[in-house]
Amino acid sequence: IAAAVDIWAQGPAALPRPQQPQTPVLPVEGERNVLITSALPYVNNVPHLGNIIGCVLSADTFARYCRLRNWNTLFVCGTDEYGTATETRALEEGLSPQELCDRYHAVHAEVYRWFCISFDHFGRTTTPQQTRIAQDIFQRLLARGFLLQDTLEQLRCERCGRYLADRFVEGTCPFCGYAEARGDQCDKCGKLINAVELKNPQCKLCRGVPVVTPTQHLFLDLPKLEGRLEAWLERTWATGDWTANARHITRTWLRDGLRPRCITRDLTWGTPVPLDGFRDKVFYVWFDAPIGYLSITANYTDQWERWWKNPQQ
Repeated sequence: IAAAVDIWAQGPAALPRPQQPQTPVLPVEGERNVLITSALPYVNNVPHLGNIIGCVLSADTFARYCRLRNWNTLFVCGTDEYGTATETRALEEGLSPQELCDRYHAVHAEVYRWFCISFDHFGRTTTPQQTRIAQDIFQRLLARGFLLQDTLEQLRCERCGRYLADRFVEGTCPFCGYAEARGDQCDKCGKLINAVELKNPQCKLCRGVPVVTPTQHLFLDLPKLEGRLEAWLERTWATGDWTANARHITRTWLRDGLRPRCITRDLTWGTPVPLDGFRDKVFYVWFDAPIGYLSITANYTDQWERWWKNPQQ
């Protein structure tokens, strides 16, 4: 307290001079290097105050604090643009998914500029870098035996001639009875749902009744990683950096046992799957979107790996 009072009495002249960041911002040997991301806002609507307060503003506040401390800081974000929510909104507005993303990416970027959010780079996930890095990660998983092929029963609308992934189907939640549950989760009880589990399913596009049809998909073999993940979590939890809520949710998943998770979808809007027999499919957005943090950094600098594969700095 005495030191704080003394510095306060000396005024701004006693503060260290602000560091002028290099361009691009890269890790520096011997300095504290801080990489900050905030949740990628989804691109199918205009951002509102809740979006900004919920993730962007807190990250911006921390980035400004880090820069005031003269820590070498990179703050990146961008719009999350793949997935069925984009495709359904594009159909509603009479646009192609790319046209919709171009429109709302510009809106998002302008809103954050108006709020003076201090991103070093605000990008997007529909880029060649995203495709390259996501497909590279997929090939590494495949080569190391962490992927499975299995048959997945999906709802198909014969009238529309398409499989109804995630948000293209609505129905009654099998857990709580909520009448407007989506094909991926229930917004009322929060539980994840397999679309074929929905009661009274309807195609969101034509309101027809879909039929269950088998189709081949690729799965991430999470049970194969469970032991290594638990060991890593115990080491990480020992540092005390996880919130109680994050620990509880993670322990719940492990308690119930990890299960293989499907990472492909029968859609056209997404990162293509680079494997024979699956080239008509794309990656599920929850496999693809987190990789956006890497690809957005890669669009900012071709030395992106110095941030993402550099634990020494």
